[in-house]
Amino acid sequence: MLRVMRLPLTKYGLPQVAIYPSIILAAMVIYGIVFQHVTQRPVIGYAAFWIPIILLLAVLGWMLAFFRDPKRRIPDEADLLLSPADGTVTAVETLEACEGFEGPVLCIKIFLNIFNVHINRVPCAVRIGTIDYRPGSFMDARKPESSVVNESNAIEMFRLDAPTDRLLVRQISGAVARRIVCEARSEAEYPAGAQFGMIKFGSGTELYVPLRQRLECLVHKGDKVKAGLTVLARYHHAAQQ
Repeated sequence: MLRVMRLPLTKYGLPQVAIYPSIILAAMVIYGIVFQHVTQRPVIGYAAFWIPIILLLAVLGWMLAFFRDPKRRIPDEADLLLSPADGTVTAVETLEACEGFEGPVLCIKIFLNIFNVHINRVPCAVRIGTIDYRPGSFMDARKPESSVVNESNAIEMFRLDAPTDRLLVRQISGAVARRIVCEARSEAEYPAGAQFGMIKFGSGTELYVPLRQRLECLVHKGDKVKAGLTVLARYHHAAQQ
């Protein structure tokens, strides 16, 4: 049976993955023609020629790496809340009131730098509720106020397994990111770890979950996490009754 090779680049990177390499390669060719015309000599052996070419190749390599889509084996335990993003945990907070929740809420904030995988994933098996896009600024996503003033997209989610909590995942643009991609639609259902969008190019992602008595948070500020792999929190049996 013929097996189709999986392209390790995300569909959310189109059309950038198709267009940007062509632009960079065209720039390299034009630069080589101009350089040779000005110097009237072969470019081979000229460091002044190869340094810009190497920089352009580095940019091309980074761009392709930014849109990478590594294959991941998602944990299938229903009591887990998985990370919705790759990056670094910048805050683990308990909020007394937030975003329409009743009672205290656990908020976990993740910063994605320009070298992280930027694909967002649902933290567990969920049904999508409302989606609230808000235009805003493009402040550094590591600053606490960025979640309030920056462009953002808040996706309401309802767990399909007990406890059937209401969750919220917020995509936040950063100083470099200029576009939020979200393919989730209201009433759609996703299995744990399923992809629902990404943010181009550096950004933040936040997870809000009701703080139950037996909900155990497993991460701390400064931890490195991976979407669909790292367990942020776990429901214990008593919390499901």
